[in-house]
Amino acid sequence: MLEACRRVPIVKRIVMASSDKAYGHHEKLPYDETSPLQGSHPYDVSKSCADLIAHAYYATYRSPVCITRCGNFYGPGDLNFNRLVPGTIRSVLNNEPPVIRSDGAYIRDYLYVKDAALAYIHLAERMESPEIHGEAFNFSNELQITVLELANKILRAMGRTDLEPLVLNQAEHEIRQQYLSARKAREILGWKPSYDFDRALEETIEWYTEFFES
Repeated sequence: MLEACRRVPIVKRIVMASSDKAYGHHEKLPYDETSPLQGSHPYDVSKSCADLIAHAYYATYRSPVCITRCGNFYGPGDLNFNRLVPGTIRSVLNNEPPVIRSDGAYIRDYLYVKDAALAYIHLAERMESPEIHGEAFNFSNELQITVLELANKILRAMGRTDLEPLVLNQAEHEIRQQYLSARKAREILGWKPSYDFDRALEETIEWYTEFFES
């Protein structure tokens, strides 16, 4: 894709959507954009490599590319029910306890999908300024929340605290703590999330409730 963009002169801006997985395991958190890209598992390594290739196209060809790194997306329309948010909501709607594959203590960075879309658009607009080309930006609401805390937050929001999560403690080859600093995006791009966590979660629950009722 980058090579195709390089060969088409009408392409003026490229937003490469990456992930916090590109950073891999770090003792020092939150990740910022100076953190080394050191994924160690196949998916994480694929993200590290994609980021490096994107930056290489800027460094070598001055391709107008910027890289976004976000955490775990959640929100309406996600039908992968192995993921925590849609899986938990579906379990509650089925009157079943939500299943947590890990021990529940893993910390992840969750970003509402509408905020992610707005962040991409905001970055593309700011890329009118060539001085930010080649840069990476983290986008995050900068909340540190465990898997179990999020599951329980959904249960409270849906009025089903009687459904205690089933913690399997079977997760392997996963990083225990991953969360991002969005300071660079705030200071350079003037970006901030448009949705607070509780409001976004309510919208998400409403969408899935309507989806399963239809």
